[in-house]
Amino acid sequence: MKKKNKYNWILLFFIVFSANIFAQKENPEKIKKQSNNYIARAQDALSENDFAHAEAAYRQAIAKDPSNSMAKYNMGNLYYTKEKAPSATDRLKQAAKVADSKEDKHRIYHNLGNTFMKQKNYQEAVNAFEDALRNDPTDDETRYNLALAKKMLEKEKQNNKDQNQDQKNQDNKDKKDQQDQQNKDQNKDGKGGDQQNQDQKPKDEGENKKDKKEGDQNKDQEKEKGDQQKQKPGEGDKKQQQQPKPVKGQLSPQQIQNLLEAMNNEEKKVQDKINAEKAKGVKVKTEKDW
Repeated sequence: MKKKNKYNWILLFFIVFSANIFAQKENPEKIKKQSNNYIARAQDALSENDFAHAEAAYRQAIAKDPSNSMAKYNMGNLYYTKEKAPSATDRLKQAAKVADSKEDKHRIYHNLGNTFMKQKNYQEAVNAFEDALRNDPTDDETRYNLALAKKMLEKEKQNNKDQNQDQKNQDNKDKKDQQDQQNKDQNKDGKGGDQQNQDQKPKDEGENKKDKKEGDQNKDQEKEKGDQQKQKPGEGDKKQQQQPKPVKGQLSPQQIQNLLEAMNNEEKKVQDKINAEKAKGVKVKTEKDW
């Protein structure tokens, strides 16, 4: 019994579903009319600033006839006026897909460009305005909006380029400052090491000279000690007391000096004697010799 009831419910569902499909195929004008009625209700709600009922009515219009581009277009405009640009963008994109006439497409793409401008998505705005002009090249307002979007896009690119360059310069500066600081720290450490080496160097040189001097003194002392050990006891004193012996047949310096003094004395005696004899034989003149 239960199994039979289950089949009955499934059969009923297919009958209702088929009836709806048949009704849509048979009455497209009726469906469109019902969808437009919901649009009218939404417009009445907007005239009273009733956003909630207007939004609900547009949703019913779209649900009744998903191909109703006007319902989606109006709902997108509603979101745009309420500062809901992302939601407006979604609805306008949906409207552009189902729009049939160039006039409808032009209006949809024009407003879609405005929603992108409000979001500062200038590249998409340029694309939307260009699509709008393809459907109506005579619209000066769309052409103006397109020029403005291109100008803002160029400015955005330039700002991004400047920001990237500034960031690059800042990164290079930070890198250079870091490298300079590292070099400064290294130089500081190196200078300290050099100063320590310089302070240590004179001390080391003094110690080396002192060690060298002491080493030389030790060498001299060892040499003298070695010479003394080679000599026999009393040999040094004996050498100091002994005078050099003259070579046979050669006068010593003292003998030569004594001999010269003796010769001078003899010569003086002879000269004195000669002078005495001359003095005796000389006559004294009392008168002038003319």
